[in-house]
Amino acid sequence: MKLNVVFMGTPHFAVPALEALQKHSDQFVITGVYTQPDKPVGRGLEVQASPVKKKAIEFGLPVFQPEKLSQPGEFERLQTLQPDIIVVVAYGQILRKNVLTLPRLGCVNIHSSLLPRWRGAAPIHWALLAGDQETGVTTMHLVEKLDAGDMLLQAKTPISEQDTASTLHDRLAIMGSELIVPTLQGLHQGTLKGQTQDESQVTYAHKLTKEMESLDPNQDAETLARKVRALNPWPGTSIALKTGERVKIKAAKAHRSISGPQGKVFERAGMVLLGTVDGSLELMQLQLEGKKAVDASAFLNGLKGRGQQLPLELA
Repeated sequence: MKLNVVFMGTPHFAVPALEALQKHSDQFVITGVYTQPDKPVGRGLEVQASPVKKKAIEFGLPVFQPEKLSQPGEFERLQTLQPDIIVVVAYGQILRKNVLTLPRLGCVNIHSSLLPRWRGAAPIHWALLAGDQETGVTTMHLVEKLDAGDMLLQAKTPISEQDTASTLHDRLAIMGSELIVPTLQGLHQGTLKGQTQDESQVTYAHKLTKEMESLDPNQDAETLARKVRALNPWPGTSIALKTGERVKIKAAKAHRSISGPQGKVFERAGMVLLGTVDGSLELMQLQLEGKKAVDASAFLNGLKGRGQQLPLELA
């Protein structure tokens, strides 16, 4: 007997999981796909469908886009889909108790961390910011409390010094898609039992803010390098120069063995470096406001062309 599945998701992160379920159509019938309403995107503010909606239409699946699931008639419509289970992947709406308790096998979520570490809005970014050696994905039952449901399956991956929020995002999306099918199979067969989270081990991945953008030379080079990797593409990282210019830092590397004037951008052996409280941060890809991102040599040439030279002091 096939499982009736309702899928709820919106961004690119959710697409591989939808693809995995559709690939196993001999086991699962996707009776509906819920995603956020179409929104204006980019400088031209062109109204676009979410990545999940585009994929659902490609598969010929019914799509629903309520502003809120709590709107009159929405719960009744969800009931008509008769879900045995609801799969939620970065949907973007809080599910109320009536929805959580509707499917006989509950609501299952793919969360991009090794719970109970990094509950909350930005687990990928905070794993990088904290210098974690590994991260992963967890399938879990959804409950009313944020990311607090019983854990079902987990998969781990090491975090390398080259990993950014973007590379981890893409890797974890695939890992989550590989977990969702065995999770649903185990629940359907009654062989998969949830594991309660250890509340003493909980950490929270708070929402990212624009105020996190500035690189502070009072922090060490290792911390700043992790920040550059974690906050790219949004909110990004930058330094403000006393010249009044703001420079976005797109890529950087920590050098603990190179010391330089703290709070100043200087040159050494062709490298553009920011002196910090411990070591120096190599600024490998830089972007002046309104300009394209360039490497260190092009940045140095641009300074010469404007009659500027290093060192430059931060504001």
